[in-house]
Amino acid sequence: MRLFTTIAGLRCYLGLHRQGKNVGFVPTMGALHAGHISLIEGARSHNDIVIVSIFVNPLQFGPSEDFQQYPRSLEQDRQLCQQARVDAIFAPSAEELYGSGTGDWGLEIGVARLPIPDSQSPISTTVLPPENMTSVLCGRFRPGHFQGVATVVTKLLNLVQPNNAYFGEKDAQQLAIIRRLVADLNWSIKIVGCPIVREASGLALSSRNQYLTLEQKEQASVLYRSLQQAKKAFQSGDRDRAILIDTVQQEIAIVPEVQIEYIELVHPTTLMRLEKVEEAGLLAIAARLGSTRLIDNVVLRDRQPIVAIDGPAGAGKSTVARQVAKSLGLLYLDTGAMYRALTWLVLESGIRVDDEPSIAELASRSQIQLSTGDDPQITTRVWINDHDVTFAIRSLEVTAMVSAIAAQPYVRQELVKQQQRWGLKGSIVAEGRDIGTHVFPDAELKIFLTASVHERAQRRQQDLKNQQQPNVSLVQLEQDIQERDTRDSTRVVAPLQKAADAILIETDGLGIAEVTARIVSLYHQKLSVSR
Repeated sequence: MRLFTTIAGLRCYLGLHRQGKNVGFVPTMGALHAGHISLIEGARSHNDIVIVSIFVNPLQFGPSEDFQQYPRSLEQDRQLCQQARVDAIFAPSAEELYGSGTGDWGLEIGVARLPIPDSQSPISTTVLPPENMTSVLCGRFRPGHFQGVATVVTKLLNLVQPNNAYFGEKDAQQLAIIRRLVADLNWSIKIVGCPIVREASGLALSSRNQYLTLEQKEQASVLYRSLQQAKKAFQSGDRDRAILIDTVQQEIAIVPEVQIEYIELVHPTTLMRLEKVEEAGLLAIAARLGSTRLIDNVVLRDRQPIVAIDGPAGAGKSTVARQVAKSLGLLYLDTGAMYRALTWLVLESGIRVDDEPSIAELASRSQIQLSTGDDPQITTRVWINDHDVTFAIRSLEVTAMVSAIAAQPYVRQELVKQQQRWGLKGSIVAEGRDIGTHVFPDAELKIFLTASVHERAQRRQQDLKNQQQPNVSLVQLEQDIQERDTRDSTRVVAPLQKAADAILIETDGLGIAEVTARIVSLYHQKLSVSR
């Protein structure tokens, strides 16, 4: 593991090592704890190179806040990063990050030069997120905080230029603002939100928890309990803002030492105030215990569960997913059919398969609709731009071209957006390589379906026999499957990965009906627990 304190060192390292590799980035202010380590582990499992920054950013602290007292433990952090298999740490000084390389920074990222509110700041350019996102929640009590966050994150993302950047969901307002920042600057960086890591009492982990005594930590756990009470009320049918907030207030009132700063219900993406949860709501708290400020939140979703099934080729994902959807009365989100539909439209439009810009533009203008087929032989009916292409997408011409089109990154980006829109209300079953890790990371039930290479080779050999295709030896089929697994798990776009919270199902010796029954049982268990 390397430690860099200069921009030149970091850039040189990335220039030498990143060619053709995925870079995962975890920005931190140090004082690392298990929550940070979970971000690093997420980055490690999905990227070739992992970079962690450690920088206590002066721009996001107010005059009366704890910048000088904020815990700093670089040597301990370095050891934790080493244990977590981080490739490089970037730990610059404020003078290095803000005092050099700023002359052309505004031109590099295309943001306007704006005066920093603090005239003592050494940096001449700042980034101002939309006011409607910074004037609510914590922004009401920490003026200038999110401008400081946006500025340092923009600077760091511009230096590292990662494929994926990892942020904790505890800082929900920060996460929403950073996602908006990346979207507005048209960066092709995936911002990954990682679940809150908690102590046994439920208290969300934070570097500032070091300020609390053992008694205060126990008192602070009321924040989590209050959110869980509100979640129970929501699951019982209460959707109104006033009821949910009052539920939180009543629970917190049991511990008078905890002083509420705010309790708010907002949209988790836009941060707009909600009077009622329609699809999703972020119920957020900020409170003070002694001199320590604490935050926590829960996302309330009014949707039926999503079942996300991932796994290697030959594990039976498609067949199982169709059967699970049929058994549960859910829509089978046939992502393969979506790529086939776009391929059909490309061919109909006379666009060359290698004309990626035209295909990307076509994909961004296309709308694909799916519905459960009314014919027992048709699992899913498919439309693209109001054309029913259910049968047309199975043609030999489409089959011959779909792989080339599906491999194009911009096609995938556009279709993933459409798939995620399908997921807003849930009630779907989807399968693929990264459905649970990327497309639906918040799916209620994630399955990783797999089987040994030998088992999958035997299944493939039987399929060829049933199709009256030429016989292929088991040895050759096993070699082909191993090579496919390596390609799928190391590809830059949509690598095959098991989500950390996915349930592993080994299907060796199991039939389709047995695997389907197990997933259906897991679904009902999840549903009963959530209620």
